[in-house]
Amino acid sequence: GSADFNAPDETTCHEFLDYAVLERGVNLIDTAEQYPIPSDRARPEGRTEQIIGNWIAKDPSRRREKVVLATKITGGANVNRRNIVKDLEGSLLRMKTDYVDVYTLHWPARYTPQSNWGQSLQYHGDTERAPYYRNAASFEEIAEAMGKMIREGKLRGWGSCNDNAYGLTAMCYAARSVGAPEPCAMQGDYSII
Repeated sequence: GSADFNAPDETTCHEFLDYAVLERGVNLIDTAEQYPIPSDRARPEGRTEQIIGNWIAKDPSRRREKVVLATKITGGANVNRRNIVKDLEGSLLRMKTDYVDVYTLHWPARYTPQSNWGQSLQYHGDTERAPYYRNAASFEEIAEAMGKMIREGKLRGWGSCNDNAYGLTAMCYAARSVGAPEPCAMQGDYSII
């Protein structure tokens, strides 16, 4: 559903979902509030979640229970207690569901080297002091917000995307310290290769 010249329209996306989920047994749909990329005024951010939500709404009892539905909060400075709640509720509305199975931070709320956007894998400590990373939410604040959403039944599990072992470990310790469930998912930017 993106602004890319060859992106499928909603009807074609629904055909893909029918084929994958209903005919071939695929059981994970992973998206993000930030998708599609690229976006424009006709196909704004959040459109991909809307396409998925419209597909689910065609037969919710049959479709929603067949899939693990994962989405992501746009990361960086956007990640804080208020936005975790607000953005998850927006995702739930767009996807026409009462809960998300996995909610991840789409980029951590702190500096981490990334390879998939052409950044160096080498860690640059001075980058942590850049204004973009100041006043980031603490790991405890993130864990508390995720725990609140789990207690309210809007979320089943949480984690991080494009993060590293330090981030995952710190989120686990923070969750333990505030009495929240630990993260259950990690979409790492790195591989053994």
